[in-house]
Amino acid sequence: MAIITDKFKRENVQLVLDNFNSSGNDYFIGIGRSEDWNSTDAAPVPLNSDVEARRFRNSLQSVMRVADATFTVPRYNWTANTHYSAYNDAQVGYPQQTYYVMNDNNQVYICVQKARDNDGTGRVSTVQPSGNTDGVTFRTSDDYAWKFLYSISALDASKFMAANFLPCKLQGATDGNSQASDTEQLAVQNAAIRGQIVGYVIDSGGLGYSTTPTLTVSGDGSGAHVKATINTVTGSVTLVEVDDSAGSAAKPAFPLGKNYTNASIVSTGGTPSKPVKVRPIFSPNGGLGKDPRQDLKASGVMFAVKPSGAQGSGDFIIGNDFRQVGLLRNPRVGKDSDGGVAVTLDGGENTAIVLRKMTFTGAPAADKVFTVDKVIVGDGSGGFKGIVDKVDGASLYYHQTDETGYGTFAAGEVISETQGDGEATTHATIGTALVEGEVHSTTGDLLYIDNRAAVTRSADQTEDIKIVIQI
Repeated sequence: MAIITDKFKRENVQLVLDNFNSSGNDYFIGIGRSEDWNSTDAAPVPLNSDVEARRFRNSLQSVMRVADATFTVPRYNWTANTHYSAYNDAQVGYPQQTYYVMNDNNQVYICVQKARDNDGTGRVSTVQPSGNTDGVTFRTSDDYAWKFLYSISALDASKFMAANFLPCKLQGATDGNSQASDTEQLAVQNAAIRGQIVGYVIDSGGLGYSTTPTLTVSGDGSGAHVKATINTVTGSVTLVEVDDSAGSAAKPAFPLGKNYTNASIVSTGGTPSKPVKVRPIFSPNGGLGKDPRQDLKASGVMFAVKPSGAQGSGDFIIGNDFRQVGLLRNPRVGKDSDGGVAVTLDGGENTAIVLRKMTFTGAPAADKVFTVDKVIVGDGSGGFKGIVDKVDGASLYYHQTDETGYGTFAAGEVISETQGDGEATTHATIGTALVEGEVHSTTGDLLYIDNRAAVTRSADQTEDIKIVIQI
């Protein structure tokens, strides 16, 4: 059996972000598929196949350039009367009782010690952690111990906050133009203490203790203090915690020590028939707060766009729906086989239409306008079909699928609807048969596909589309 370590996952997310930020790479989020999935329109699970990718491309409507991306972690809002776990270096993935939270002010904290009764029973959290303590561990009045990691600025929240995910990053150098939250986080990172022992786990409570034993941290670091509580009936140790009974320069209010790379817990006194066994919990490399991505097990990357209406130039489809969202890298103008060139977007809108377009010799009468999602057919020898995505005066945007077949309409053909209202009366003569979209659907690297229920877009609507990829 083998495992992929959290570090490997994190480094691969960083490689994705480095690729995203590198010169010459453009990432786009695209929407598409206006037609129903099936008779109940229930979205199927997408398959990782070339067929699935080709069908996605053929139904693609519009794309928008991604301006920002970030590491992301699952979102856990602090909630009163909830159990939270303490950070544990033996934890695989995320525990059922999460070990970090975000408070009402978008500040993120990691739980260092859970409140417990003397018999070791965990208690719920009733006091919300708050404030920036420069990363110093502090105890709230409900006996939980927390460490502040970072704040999410209003700008970052607008870009990256989602119902189930939070942004997470390693803060680099700051200057006078940096967000206050960035400067704040860098201070926490710089104040992190390497090699702390942030908690203790009882592997065996022992038996027969007549008095509470003295526990000592023995290792290559210094400054960590630990205490035990026993059950006087059974003589077993029921609780082992950080000993914060006194505070001084040598022994801080919550003494976790420093520079430990190995340690064991030595128990003396109490004359047990079976000695207690306690395991120390080590902070991540560099200490809690040095790298929130490591502390919070970040292994996801988020890409986000916010298309508003038709995005000014009308490139983002409105008045229709979509059922697929995808992520593309470096799509091109024109087929690759024709020497497709990089996408150049005008008007600062960062959007492009992908659909093919035909124009008519004259716009259909008001009562004979083509209808979105209906099938059109040409009267030429090919009898080619397509699905209407958008009608704009004398222009009609469409796509073709495996069901309609693929073929190029010709100038002079008469186009009619083949189903729904207007079957007998909605028709027009093609003037220009084919105008390719601003982005050619067959180009670029398709990195992600999501199938979903239909989302209808309107002119007064803004989508907040976030793609989260877990490595």
